[in-house]
Amino acid sequence: MFIHMLGYPTHFGQMECLKLIASPGFLEKRIGYLGLMLLLDERQEVLMLVTNSIKQDLNHTNQYIVGLALCALGNICSAEMARDLAPEVERLLQFRDPNIRKKAALCTIRIIKKVPDLAENFINAAAALLKEKHHGVLITGAQLCTDMCRVSTEAHEHFRKKCLDGVIKLLRDLANSPYAPEYDISGITDPLLHIRLLRLLHVLGQGDADASDTMNDVLAQVANKTETNKNACNAILYECVATIMSIEDNGGLRMLVVNILGKFLSSRDNNIRMDLWVARAFLAVLFHLEFLTPFWLNLPGWYVALNMLMKAISLDSQAVQRHRATILECVKDPDASIRKRALELVYLLVYESNAKSLTKELVDYLEVSDPEFKGDLTAKICSIVEKFSPEKLWYIDQMLKVLSEAGNYVKDEVWHALIVVITNASNLHGYTVRALYKAVQKSSEQETLVRVAVWCIGEYGEMLISNAGLLDVEDPIAVTEAETVDLVETAINRNSLDLTTQAMCLIALLKLSSRYPSCAKRIKDTDCPSSKGKPCA
Repeated sequence: MFIHMLGYPTHFGQMECLKLIASPGFLEKRIGYLGLMLLLDERQEVLMLVTNSIKQDLNHTNQYIVGLALCALGNICSAEMARDLAPEVERLLQFRDPNIRKKAALCTIRIIKKVPDLAENFINAAAALLKEKHHGVLITGAQLCTDMCRVSTEAHEHFRKKCLDGVIKLLRDLANSPYAPEYDISGITDPLLHIRLLRLLHVLGQGDADASDTMNDVLAQVANKTETNKNACNAILYECVATIMSIEDNGGLRMLVVNILGKFLSSRDNNIRMDLWVARAFLAVLFHLEFLTPFWLNLPGWYVALNMLMKAISLDSQAVQRHRATILECVKDPDASIRKRALELVYLLVYESNAKSLTKELVDYLEVSDPEFKGDLTAKICSIVEKFSPEKLWYIDQMLKVLSEAGNYVKDEVWHALIVVITNASNLHGYTVRALYKAVQKSSEQETLVRVAVWCIGEYGEMLISNAGLLDVEDPIAVTEAETVDLVETAINRNSLDLTTQAMCLIALLKLSSRYPSCAKRIKDTDCPSSKGKPCA
């Protein structure tokens, strides 16, 4: 095992593992099965040699040896082994010892994943596990039934008709059960069983209005009775939310879901933010440690709450809108994953009626956001402005703000579209060129802003000087022809600007030479940065 951990070949040890497994003693078998699970996988041809040994151990009189064989089979079972050993595992689902029944249920999950057609053979045995008193067997039985529903329509229909009432009763009894020290976690009676039963209801209620209606009361009871001050409680609440969102529509429950998610988002307690992660990690360890399989850890509570709210928008957008302020705060969260997911959610919340207010919030945050987040934020703002712009003046104003704060993150197609809008808004030419002139003086390092500004100055430079087309919302500015040329020359001489910007500056100077007669000679003599000190002419 140590050699294997170092990365060296260990094929020479595989046969030794098989010899240990075939030995009569428990200790030898234990070491042999441990080596088998670590050194081999289902792709190894030598695994065919161990099938007979596992079959014999599954029928052994010593229940601990039976447990070893079940653990190994659950780890390395191939499709061929699943077909050969399924009858033995089915028989062990009714074994007298609850620990063996639990291991057999977990082993069955592996079997039906490898050979889904075998799921029909386990329907009655799996349904019987839901009537157990032992919580360990109940948890694994609920998981087995959940997985069987996903691979077999026959199993799905059977559990929906025969087991739904029993699962609901189990969950109700569990929610109302008194303190039980052997199952207590942070004052909650077996939250792991809560979660498994909720996931089974999640599957049974999908696409069936009658089944969904039957479980509404118990879901409402769990959601209302569970507090939000402990890790285990929040894990239960999240699974309850996921179940309600997956079953058939119920307006009252959906409203309850959005309020629960709003509590997750509005909490400032770091423990609450991380509690779903901790609970899910604990759950994954509990159910997969003995099989040594990898597991996926969920992200913090805010992230999963935001994910669920994104699903809720399509069902009840108005309910989600009530938590808009909280979601906007998530855009400013230090965690990059939460920021990105919150930004996607904000984008889905935008309508014509709230586009201005949400855009203002996002633009204000753009000023102080981290550089690595400005790209995503800028793209969303530009998309919102383009899609929901009520008027051209507002569109131009917002785009100028974005260009001033994060012009270097704006894509080419965005500022190209802005130039088209400016061109078509003849009554705003004067206002736009003056606004761009003032913006470039403050944010000359934003290259895209410089491009749009010099283009407008080249096209409408005379309106800048004469204050033509002055709007009621602006004050006149005093700009001379020489100052305008100074701005373009300063831009063209900046070492950081690329050839596209330099070319646009040259074209602007060319146009200004005909519009500004007093500066024509000066423009003609302007040094071209790419011609080693020679005049641009």
